[in-house]
Amino acid sequence: MTSSQCFDNPPILSSTSGVGSVQELGGLKTYVTGPQDSNLAILLISDVFGYEAPKLRKLADKVSANGFLVVVPDFFYGDPYPIDLDDPKLDREAWRKAHGKDKGCEDAKTVISALRSKGVTSVGAAGFCWGGVVVVKLASSDYIQAGVVLHPGRITEDEINEVKCPISILGAEIDNASPPEQMKHFGEILSAKPGVRDSENAIDTMIDAKFLLKLSSKAVAADSQTLGSDGNIPSLLGPNVDSFVKIFPGVNHGWSVRYDDDNESAVKSAEESHEDMLDWFTKYIK
Repeated sequence: MTSSQCFDNPPILSSTSGVGSVQELGGLKTYVTGPQDSNLAILLISDVFGYEAPKLRKLADKVSANGFLVVVPDFFYGDPYPIDLDDPKLDREAWRKAHGKDKGCEDAKTVISALRSKGVTSVGAAGFCWGGVVVVKLASSDYIQAGVVLHPGRITEDEINEVKCPISILGAEIDNASPPEQMKHFGEILSAKPGVRDSENAIDTMIDAKFLLKLSSKAVAADSQTLGSDGNIPSLLGPNVDSFVKIFPGVNHGWSVRYDDDNESAVKSAEESHEDMLDWFTKYIK
């Protein structure tokens, strides 16, 4: 959470939104949706507005329709960032200190352990803004098998260097918190990491030896690959660790879960990011 864009188009929170139910998981109130007996789970980690955001829960329901047990915990313990940004009582620094991302990561590990105790064998995690940073932290551990980061807050190169599971970064073209250039740079770092193998995605255009771009009418996708000395993509460089970076044109930070329903283009871009996220989890969470 490093930009005023983090607060644009805030949601109208609703404790009753979604087709799932609120349960306690790992000591946290958690929105739970999907087959309760599934051994495949997806953890969605919200932006600063928390787990009662209707569009986030709608996305959870959509993912769960593909056979995943989806959980959206209340990492803010009933204290999401206030919708009224002009509230004179609002102390932003105090809120940030009370809801640090390191604490969020530890809470996420507790939730994942609770899922494991219920028979879940594979876990993916997706995070939005604040939650995106938490997912990157989780990706340095063995707690998740794949991660998706959507318009994250501030991430460091050191954190990217620690990533050890397949990770997809979905960024916005207009993003002060996570500029496209930085997201692409993270892709280059990931491509240079030992053990990064080639993605199975189609490559249409090679830009240089470090970064490959797939051009489409909707977005520019960057597959994190490393070329061999002969200029070809090696079939396997190491363990099954994959990375993917995609920048969505014409959208702002936060768009994937705080899009304007009246903006047809924004809605389509959000839906495309949701499909990309689902494709990543379908590929790795099994």
